[in-house]
Amino acid sequence: MANIPISSSELKTIVAGLHRLARNLWWSWDQEAQEVFHDLSPRCWQNLYHNAVAILNELSEYELRVRLQEPGFANRVRSVLDRFDAYVGAPNTWAAAAAPGLAGRPVAYFSAEFAFHETLPIAAGGLGALAGDHAKSASDLGLPFVGISLFYREGYFQQAINQENWQTEYYTELNPKNLPLEPVLDPEGKQLVCSVKLASSSVNFHAWRVNVGRVPVYLLDTNRPENEPHFRDLTLRVYGGDSTTRVLQEIVLGVGGVRLLRALGHAPSTFHMNEGHAAFLTLELIREKLAAGSTPADAGAATKAQCIFTTHTPVEAGHDRFSPELMSYAAPGLLADLRIDAGQLMDFGRVHAGDPRESFCMTVLALRFSRAANGVSELHGQVSREMWREFFGTTDADQVPIGHVTNGVHLVGWMKGTVRRFWRRKFQELNPGASDLDWIGGANSAEFWTKVTNPDVLSDEEIWSLRYRLRRELIEFARRRLLLQGHSLTRRDFITFDGFLNPDALTIGFARRFATYKRAPLIFDRFAEVVKLVKDTGRPIQFIFAGKAHPRDDSGKAYIQKVIHLSKFSELVGHVVFLENYDIHVCRMMASGCDIWLNNPRRPLEASGTSGMKTTSHGCMNLSIMDGWWREGYDGTNGFSIGEDSHSPDVHEQDRVDSENLYNALTREVIPMFFDRDGNGIPRAWIARIRRSMATLAAEYSTWRMVQEYTTKYYLGH
Repeated sequence: MANIPISSSELKTIVAGLHRLARNLWWSWDQEAQEVFHDLSPRCWQNLYHNAVAILNELSEYELRVRLQEPGFANRVRSVLDRFDAYVGAPNTWAAAAAPGLAGRPVAYFSAEFAFHETLPIAAGGLGALAGDHAKSASDLGLPFVGISLFYREGYFQQAINQENWQTEYYTELNPKNLPLEPVLDPEGKQLVCSVKLASSSVNFHAWRVNVGRVPVYLLDTNRPENEPHFRDLTLRVYGGDSTTRVLQEIVLGVGGVRLLRALGHAPSTFHMNEGHAAFLTLELIREKLAAGSTPADAGAATKAQCIFTTHTPVEAGHDRFSPELMSYAAPGLLADLRIDAGQLMDFGRVHAGDPRESFCMTVLALRFSRAANGVSELHGQVSREMWREFFGTTDADQVPIGHVTNGVHLVGWMKGTVRRFWRRKFQELNPGASDLDWIGGANSAEFWTKVTNPDVLSDEEIWSLRYRLRRELIEFARRRLLLQGHSLTRRDFITFDGFLNPDALTIGFARRFATYKRAPLIFDRFAEVVKLVKDTGRPIQFIFAGKAHPRDDSGKAYIQKVIHLSKFSELVGHVVFLENYDIHVCRMMASGCDIWLNNPRRPLEASGTSGMKTTSHGCMNLSIMDGWWREGYDGTNGFSIGEDSHSPDVHEQDRVDSENLYNALTREVIPMFFDRDGNGIPRAWIARIRRSMATLAAEYSTWRMVQEYTTKYYLGH
């Protein structure tokens, strides 16, 4: 493009376009858009969580206009804005062809958390990451889709480690003016306000809109001056407070979410509950039908025809349950609206109607009023069918109508910039003249990964060079983080931290929620043997850990403390590190830079897991228990397994066997293959396995495939 001088009118248009773009998270999966915001202020980009809105707020309007006088930069911005407009306005999407009946009748997707980007930390873990990726792929595919969640103005906690190596938590308030949010307004341009009955009060809420490409996600917020203080703080934190806070949050999410959609004029074809937190939406749908004159039976049946439910929880204790006393306190509005008594309300959430000993279960409510339900992997579907046999009145789990759709990840969104540029260049080489929109579809196609992993297209040397670059970027990132985690730093500390970790070492990563069933320190059960491994200078290995434990999970915190203690006060110093304050950015860095992604949950408690899916496009391979998605994805040639497709019913025996199998897989397969180099120093067998990992896993375990499956299997299923 020629360096065309920019007119004052066009300058105004471009500035407005940049502000519009900053408030649409499409930029979070477009490399050139990110580079535009980075170049406006590299330091702010690094220090402000890669926040495009904060970047523009940092620059004065005058500075921005002056920067755009540089023809080359102005042309880059024009190109990004043109591509953004083409994406948002593209008529020929997958959904337009495959699901034309959904036009004007969107899928309404309710989730207690959405993880979109480190800019907006309003999610606690994998459930939110899955929801955010679902929305992004719905946008890519052109699916009519709207999300509903809560705006947690203090988000999820920030993690710090104290002098005893114990996790501590602190919270910082989010400022909507510095976030990719827009207030939801009524036709008169005023903030749209709705209300819901909580306990004995009418509580008002407004909403914020997050633009996720073509998809709007609405975040409900009770922080209004007319509300009582405890109701203003109801949406303060993700899963904050006690059971009372939880049930009230869930009434706002479910009942309030439906009311907001109605106020905005949405008439969804399907209400999709992502976990049981949103199940109160079913009761609001029933209320609407009763108010329109339906009988209770007809209202229930019609509501069931509108709803589907995805469960993520493979253990009984993980399902939200509330006592009769708590329900009576929290939900008098539901009783009045539905014209039922407290016992009838409780029975909606009970497996055994009329049993006063049974609490109210949100999963039971969701199952009762859903036309379809699914787990999030094949094994999890089996576990869920077994778990809910009694609810469906059968002793035969095969007769339980719970299917499965295995989770995925938004592939392009999780690519690190280095990798996104690398694969886009390869795509353009294979498809001369292809558009930018073609790239997104191409990256999610099995055909692309089959072609690009052909040695005639991509050499072993290129893959190994990319792997070294990514490992170097991770190690330098880790050194910076470790330096920032230090206290009372001296000049000598800077020199010391720059020597941490070895770019030539096999780098094993563990990054996820520190729930005890995930068994983060399992590898250290064989401590003496691991010490020998890390001290082998001919075949060096190292471990990088990151993750948060729930604030009330002292057992999870003890696991963090153990890992940090080993990293500081054992023979593993310099070979094991823990990165504080895990978030999406840390996950992306580790998933790209590690050579092995370690996953050793206590089977079958990992319903699906998605962190390992984020590694495939980066050439990092999975070493995992045969649980969740890996049980389906592993074929013997595309990564590594820890043990067989089975487990002992005895927990202690299971831990012992899994520890032994992990050590054996590491020492007999992973380490020898990684360090088996030819005369040119290239690990040919290792790279062959990377190719298989990419070719068989990248497209298959994407939310592009997952959303298509939900659409054809469930969204169009009535």
